[in-house]
Amino acid sequence: MAKLSSINKNERRKKLVKQYAAKYEKLKAVANDKALGETERLVARLKLAELPRNANPTRLRNRCATTGRPRGYYRKFGLNRIEIRNLGNKGMIPGLTKSSW
Repeated sequence: MAKLSSINKNERRKKLVKQYAAKYEKLKAVANDKALGETERLVARLKLAELPRNANPTRLRNRCATTGRPRGYYRKFGLNRIEIRNLGNKGMIPGLTKSSW
């Protein structure tokens, strides 16, 4: 089980990313547009720098939905490898079977 503070921190980041998503994408598009002048692009970069750091989507961490574990995360299931194995053995994940050969 991950520390509760780490899980809560990631949740706060998710809220900030969602809140600033439209503004972030708009400024990013202006900053990367080669057709615009250098000054406009520079102004957009400066405005991007003024946004909170945690509003950047790259600061989010994928975490297991049940335990909050950050490592061994499978996007398809939203779980980590250990939980996939536990729930898979119990038959709780549809379509997942234990392989044997």
